[in-house]
Amino acid sequence: MLVSISSEYSVSQVIGYMKGKSAIHIARTYLEQRKNYGGMSFWARGYFVSTVGTDEEVVRAYIRDQEKED
Repeated sequence: MLVSISSEYSVSQVIGYMKGKSAIHIARTYLEQRKNYGGMSFWARGYFVSTVGTDEEVVRAYIRDQEKED
């Protein structure tokens, strides 16, 4: 996933938001849970982040072509 983040947000805020919203969506859509239950966890605690500079187009092409590889 290639994401561009505005300087007004921290990386941890964006990752936390994405992990939280996606976990809720998955639980409601695929696990048929209508309520959020405390203490449940879906994603691992950590995450990996790297910056992309001049190779951004190469990274975009790599991500885009992953489906073709599979």
